Amino acid sequence: MLAGQKALVTGANSGIGRAVAINLARAGADVIVNYVAGDDAAKEVVQAIEAEGRKSLAILADVANELQVAEMFKQAVAAFGTLDILVANAGLQRDSGFVDMSLAQWNTVLNVNLTGQFLCIREAVREFLRRPIRQEVSVARGKIICMSSVHEVIPWGGHVNYATSKGGINMMMKSLAQELAPHRIRVNSIGPGAIRTPINTEAWSTPEAYASLMELVPYKRIGEPDDIGHVAVFLASDMADYINGTTIFVDGGMTCYPGFATGG
Repeated sequence: MLAGQKALVTGANSGIGRAVAINLARAGADVIVNYVAGDDAAKEVVQAIEAEGRKSLAILADVANELQVAEMFKQAVAAFGTLDILVANAGLQRDSGFVDMSLAQWNTVLNVNLTGQFLCIREAVREFLRRPIRQEVSVARGKIICMSSVHEVIPWGGHVNYATSKGGINMMMKSLAQELAPHRIRVNSIGPGAIRTPINTEAWSTPEAYASLMELVPYKRIGEPDDIGHVAVFLASDMADYINGTTIFVDGGMTCYPGFATGG
C-alpha cells in the first residue's frame, strides 16, 4: 500500500507515534523515528520497523526548536533521498486550572503541540515542492497527517492550553489543505479520543477509572494505539487521495456527546 514511500513520524518512540510508525512500516514505508527523550525506546521502534523489512533511523530533535527541526529533515532526506509522508504527532500536556496556569505551562503546550507541527510541516512541504510528484509510489506529491484530538471540538476545562493547541491544529490543517491542494499535497488530521497510552494512564489504569471513562465512550471500549495507526496508513495511501482538509475522529463515538443520549 505504501511500498517505496518514505515517512517521518514525530514523537514516535511511544504511544500513538510508535504505533503509527510501525503500521506505516507494515504497509511498506521506510520510517524516520523522531523522539525528544528515551534513546532505548526509540531504538526499539527502529528494530520493530526493521523487523518488518523496512529501513528506519531514529533522530533526536525537539519539534519546538526551529534549528533542530531543520537539521532533522536534512538528516532524513540525506538518509532516505526524500520524504513522502509526515505524521506530525509529537504532543504533551501540562494540566492546570486556568487561574493557576503559568505562562510556562501555556507556552510549553502551544510550542510543542501547535508550533512544533507548523515547523515540521513547513520543512516537509519545502521538501515536497523541491521535487516532482513521485508517480511510481503515489499520485500525490506529499501527504501530511496532523495528530489532533477530540478536543479540537470538545471543550476541556482544566486543560485550556491543550484544547487550544488542538483547536489551532484544526484551523492550521484546513488552511494548509486549501493552500497546498493545487500542488497535490494533501493535509488531514486524526482526532483520537480515549486511547490507551502513557499520557493518560490515570484515566484507564484502575477499574473505577476505566468505568468512569466509558461513560464518555458510546462504543464502551478504550482505543488502542493501533486504531490510530490503521487510520494513518489509510490517510497516507492513495485510497484516501480525495480526502483533504478533514479530521477523522477515532474515538468510539466520543464526539457524539453521549451525555445527551437520554435527552440531555
